[in-house]
Amino acid sequence: MKPADHLSLYATRRNRLAALMGEGVAVIATAPEKLRNRDSHYPYRFDSYFYYLTGFIEPEAALVLVGGKSLLFCRKRDVEREVWDGFRYGPEAARERFGFEEAHPIGELDELMPTLLENQPVLYYPVGAEAEWDTRVMRWLHAVRARARTGVAAPERLHNVYALLDDMRLIKDAHELGVMRRAGRVAAAAHRRAMQAARPGRMEYELEAELLHEFRRNGAQFPAYSPIVAAGAHSCVLHYVANDARMSDGDLLLIDAGCELDGYASDITRTFPVNGHFSGPQRAVYDLVLAAQRAAIDKVRAGNGWNEPHDAAVRLLAQGMLDLKLLSGSLDEVLEKETYKRFYMHRTGHWLGLDVHDAGEYKRSGNWRTLAAGMALTVEPGLYIRAADDVPEPLRGIGVRIEDDVVVAETGCEVITAEAPKLPEDIEALMRDA
Repeated sequence: MKPADHLSLYATRRNRLAALMGEGVAVIATAPEKLRNRDSHYPYRFDSYFYYLTGFIEPEAALVLVGGKSLLFCRKRDVEREVWDGFRYGPEAARERFGFEEAHPIGELDELMPTLLENQPVLYYPVGAEAEWDTRVMRWLHAVRARARTGVAAPERLHNVYALLDDMRLIKDAHELGVMRRAGRVAAAAHRRAMQAARPGRMEYELEAELLHEFRRNGAQFPAYSPIVAAGAHSCVLHYVANDARMSDGDLLLIDAGCELDGYASDITRTFPVNGHFSGPQRAVYDLVLAAQRAAIDKVRAGNGWNEPHDAAVRLLAQGMLDLKLLSGSLDEVLEKETYKRFYMHRTGHWLGLDVHDAGEYKRSGNWRTLAAGMALTVEPGLYIRAADDVPEPLRGIGVRIEDDVVVAETGCEVITAEAPKLPEDIEALMRDA
């Protein structure tokens, strides 16, 4: 992105937020650094809301919107600390580089905020998000109230600024979609690499290493979440992350892994046979889940309700469970009593963007949200058949999930992770040719 485009993108978002506010002051801080153990920190990751409005990735920073101006508070230049920790912009360079009207040292925030809050009717701030910041905000408000006898008024209302930003973040702009498409391609390449590297006798973590290598090799800064590499019965554990078992001949392998590229997440799940060939029972379950995903994706289009893809997948999966003798009764009974949840217990998707489970409500006033062009979500039906006496023996321990990242269009949708193979014949051909 060119510098001018960079300035315009984030300034436009800040202006949109200011217009939604109408009046008052907004305060959005970035994420704090976190200790992993003793004096070793976790890799730093900025707050998504803050980054969405600023593009600024350094810790110890806050954004203030007031009176039509955007003010950045950030760390000062410090030559000694930069020897240890690397370059930091400092207020003046950050103001020019990121297009703020003003920039100040973060150490001046507590001094300046009471003045900025004077005679403002409302404070937009994410109450409860960070206890330390809640304490600071209360100190600012008390300082303003202490001046009431001089005719100064403190904000009478507190509004959650995230509620306004959630609606903004739901609709991705052209820049966001471009980054997300790149993240989808990188993650898809990692899944192809894992399919080609799979062999009976190898360890799950060996394939995890292949995924992480491909992510970083293509410029992704982090995995978007802890990868799931689950062989055999582990594929029936939804959040399995140990990734330390040996893969056996005849196992299915479920890999749920995505990368984070320039702040944006991808999220892909593929399930395939370790030995490169689906058995009959494995193929029957796989084909059912694939058909459910197709039915769900067909419902991802502007004007449809959020719940329609899920309902389409559930109906097809429920009928399949009856056909496979996993459940008994009629389809209507299975749907009404939700007995299908024994083998399919999660929703069919979630919002996707700067966070893997991205910002935005799924219901408004008790009604499922209507899909609109530019929304991004996952579509991820699955079937998890844990071993039990009443489960047909050939199906025991088979877990299948197929997940893609999808962008809503005016007509239909765009699957931005389609480069990860999911047709059984394509998977088998890729593994055969490895």
